[in-house]
Amino acid sequence: MATIMRRTAEGEMRWTLTQFPTHAAAQDADMSLSQYTDFVFKALHLDQEDSVSVWKEKSTRQQRLVDWLKGKDKLTIKGENIDLSLSIAGRTFINDDGHYNMPGGEIFTGPVEDSVNGWVRFTYPAIYGGREVSDVELFFEEGRITKATAKKNEEYLLSVLDTDAGARYLGEWAIGTNYGIDRFTRNILFDEKIGGTLHMAVGAGYPETGSVNKSGVHWDMICDLRDGAQIHVDGEKFYEAGNFLVEEMEKAL
Repeated sequence: MATIMRRTAEGEMRWTLTQFPTHAAAQDADMSLSQYTDFVFKALHLDQEDSVSVWKEKSTRQQRLVDWLKGKDKLTIKGENIDLSLSIAGRTFINDDGHYNMPGGEIFTGPVEDSVNGWVRFTYPAIYGGREVSDVELFFEEGRITKATAKKNEEYLLSVLDTDAGARYLGEWAIGTNYGIDRFTRNILFDEKIGGTLHMAVGAGYPETGSVNKSGVHWDMICDLRDGAQIHVDGEKFYEAGNFLVEEMEKAL
């Protein structure tokens, strides 16, 4: 994992990952193969007449968000399932617009390792190593997870978090931007991109974001924000109930 992350960040390794509809993937998603195929096409925007233009427009819009976040410091996220603060000072947001993961549809960074404080309840099952852990709650103090609970497979959750020292810190913090993905499928390639959600990964961070967290673990967990949750950036409201507000802010400048 660390070698792949390093080689990608340094531009030594090019790759693209996608999903071909299969019976097994459809079963995991609780769909028929026909339903799952339609879902995949919609997630990749292949149901649109000109999907290339759709992806180019998405890339431009996400880049505006990334550019706006450059040089910012403090993020606060508050909602029914989250009350968290963290710093992105000196960190870089990456525009995932389909050049590596397909579908793309997120902006992500690595938070300052010792800056995360607060609590989050992940609203979707967290799946890692073929094991499903449900109703995960994490509590952070100065970046470190000091308490973790789950209703299903809590012992497994704790064992992964104790893999190494870096596994109890965040390596990634991201917002999903693909509104063509409208349901949870137990496939992180799609699920982390669900429009209106955020996800965080415990463990290894991506060097290109500025993250220096190292771990043998990289476990993405997803929290829905469409219940009215808000994200403030340096005191300015940036996001509410699953939608970005940066356009309104730019118009007011």
